[in-house]
Amino acid sequence: MQVILADDSLLIREGLARLLERLGHHLLAQVGRPELLLAEVVRHQPDIVLIDIKMPPTYTDEGLRAAATVRQQHESVGVLVLSHYLVASYATDLLEQAPTRTGYLLKDRLLDAHVLDDALRRIFAGETVIEPELVRVLLQSASRAGPLATLSPREQQVLELIAQGLSDRGIAEQLVISLNTVGTHVQRIFTKLDLPQTANDNRRVHAALTWLNNSTGR
Repeated sequence: MQVILADDSLLIREGLARLLERLGHHLLAQVGRPELLLAEVVRHQPDIVLIDIKMPPTYTDEGLRAAATVRQQHESVGVLVLSHYLVASYATDLLEQAPTRTGYLLKDRLLDAHVLDDALRRIFAGETVIEPELVRVLLQSASRAGPLATLSPREQQVLELIAQGLSDRGIAEQLVISLNTVGTHVQRIFTKLDLPQTANDNRRVHAALTWLNNSTGR
């Protein structure tokens, strides 16, 4: 896979560069500032861009905005946004601006090479990847608020996997159940939580994540 890396930390860039090479991916370019990223994307036309959320000059959301710009201007280029922190609004904002071929993961997760490789391949395939730990935190907070109590334990499992970005087939494989059973659970979840019905996996992820985010009061 052809990748461009954007992170202001040289140490992190070098570490990720070695990891990408070990996984068999090709690093086309690496930059330390978000304003340099678009020129490299135009020049190289990568499959995916890996970008840190907090970058110069203000170290707030420059990376998030750069990722959205890449997706808006280059529909075939996926983006994987990396963060040190669990911030639900980062994930929902990213999905609002770039609902497809998009991912949000904690940097600590990349210590597991399989996690990075799986995320890149899923994004390349058109899926959405959301940090599982963020989803678990939101689910725990939302369950205290009450509405999730209407879901069965299995439905809560399915909701968690929906919010992480798994397709129905991916959920079926994870839980070792049939596609028809997954479809039934999804329909019940969306009905009980009054989520908009949609066949689009990415919009479905956004709906579930937004509901969880709002239900925790974040």
